[in-house]
Amino acid sequence: MSAAPPAPASVRPGTLEEAAGALRAAGAAGRTVSIGRDGGDVILSTAGLTRILEHEPGDLIVIVEAGIRLSALDAQLAAHGQLLALDPPGDPTVGACLAANLSGPRRHRYGAPRDLVLGATLVLADGTVASSGGKVVKNVAGFDLAKLVCGSEGRLGLIARVCLRLHPRPAAARTVVVPLQDSAHAACLASAVLRSTLAPSAVDVHWPGRLALLFEGSARAVADQVATAGALLGAVEAGSDVWSEAGGRQLAARGRVSFAPGELAALLDAWPRAVVRAGAGAAYVPDPVADARPAGVRVLEERIREQLDPQGVFA
Repeated sequence: MSAAPPAPASVRPGTLEEAAGALRAAGAAGRTVSIGRDGGDVILSTAGLTRILEHEPGDLIVIVEAGIRLSALDAQLAAHGQLLALDPPGDPTVGACLAANLSGPRRHRYGAPRDLVLGATLVLADGTVASSGGKVVKNVAGFDLAKLVCGSEGRLGLIARVCLRLHPRPAAARTVVVPLQDSAHAACLASAVLRSTLAPSAVDVHWPGRLALLFEGSARAVADQVATAGALLGAVEAGSDVWSEAGGRQLAARGRVSFAPGELAALLDAWPRAVVRAGAGAAYVPDPVADARPAGVRVLEERIREQLDPQGVFA
């Protein structure tokens, strides 16, 4: 019998310097590295990089290490009446949010990770510490690393530190829902919301079932929005468990689909179940989906990866 392959080594650096040393050592030994998951000869974890390095409440900016979880960061920001408006389910780390392009219902109002990240510090495959945006150590000419690593899946470098834009924590939050009859009804209601004077933080289609809107702000402004949604859509108020249930469905989804404005009804006809960010053009579906990006985009992505990791260290 042939011997089983050796188990991947697990490395948990506690500082930027330790992370750089681990990558240099892996590259010198010809070993591949995966970040936070199986796939390489070495599994590099950010579980030791969990500090809040700087917080400027007056500037609505925070700099954190990438291993901090959203719940831990939120607990610290709440004391200052602020929040990071990334709300994907499952309490991921900040680094995972960027690497996997994770977002939640508030994406409708605040955008995806690339819209909230101001700067990032990466450790490249050869141990080089490179930064862009925010307070930098070394710039990599030609690349906006903070935007580039969003959705990179850990193939460009270890995201070590992130500078993020914050927002004031709203004084009030209320949810309303509208039962959906069919895909055409869902598309009509979503279009009505997007063309109206309503300013929700979230516009979700939880298919099949309901359109859900989240309103945040001052108590008076939120009350006015809830009343307007009731008059315009026939919406009724619901509890925050609406978002918890949708978060569970998003976590269980195995595919993510992008769609253009005007394609919502067709998307819903194609999928019997989905959690859909109607304004963002993103849907989470039960089954894996093929990469629909143009071939030119994939070629460009590979050329960038070759420049930052020419030896193919990152698995």
